[in-house]
Amino acid sequence: MFKLAHISDVHLGPLPAITMRELMSKRITGYVNWQRNRKKHLFGDTLTRLIEHIRAQAPDHLAITGDLVNLAARTEIDKAQMWLENLGDPQEISVVPGNHDAYVPRALSRSLKAWRPFLTADGAPLSETPQFPYLRVRGPVALIGCSTAHATPPFSANGTFGPNQAERTRQLLKEAGERGLFRVVLIHHPPVRGAASNYKRMTGIRRFGKMLREVGAELVLHGHTHLNTVYHLEGRDGPVPVVGIASASQGQGGRKPPAGYNLFSISGEAGNWQLTRERFAMEGDDGAFILAQSDKL
Repeated sequence: MFKLAHISDVHLGPLPAITMRELMSKRITGYVNWQRNRKKHLFGDTLTRLIEHIRAQAPDHLAITGDLVNLAARTEIDKAQMWLENLGDPQEISVVPGNHDAYVPRALSRSLKAWRPFLTADGAPLSETPQFPYLRVRGPVALIGCSTAHATPPFSANGTFGPNQAERTRQLLKEAGERGLFRVVLIHHPPVRGAASNYKRMTGIRRFGKMLREVGAELVLHGHTHLNTVYHLEGRDGPVPVVGIASASQGQGGRKPPAGYNLFSISGEAGNWQLTRERFAMEGDDGAFILAQSDKL
């Protein structure tokens, strides 16, 4: 039995001091949004409680599908690096970036450099910039990390899954399938039509779907929407579950569901995999995490 935990949209807070120079960009819109909205709910000890609850479940691996920061300022990226280093061994944690990690031009390259032990392929030197997709094999599981993150104009949060990345991902999925591994695709934007509004959607959804139909996968994990969702896409060998999760820092009382995480139990072998999901969510005035849903996918 392999246990895989999944969180997303960490949005580490509180927002650190931002210089006037950093605000003279798209960051000004995000800064206003933080002060007006996110500051009220993405704060407090919610994330700390969530991590403590995950640790109590003793998962074999933790997947984080993007948006570790808010405005991708240098101080935020450095803070996220320290948070990751305190969180655990990079061999036991896999990260892919989100649109907030690439909020403005050049921010993504700084994020990847700071966090690279957590998003580097097996066997790749840490001295090099991480490449996507990456492949990390842990037990019977192949974690294939993709990046949809890139800087966008104000009031846009789109992601892109381009043809070059699609072809490389396709090859990794094919090879991992031939090895008899349980293949998990990590991606920030949901690769499902209608899952996000137009200004937040991923371009390349059709391309992603074609890839799954050709080579298959066992599970796709994403974030971005801050919602607890399960979709299915057609795969080579049957439907592929596509699972999203609420923001790991979301408090109660907002428009989005409170913080939660997924815990997947993977057993069996190629051609006869068993996948069970337990979704834990924060509930009650004391901020405790409870089992909110359990199902076979």
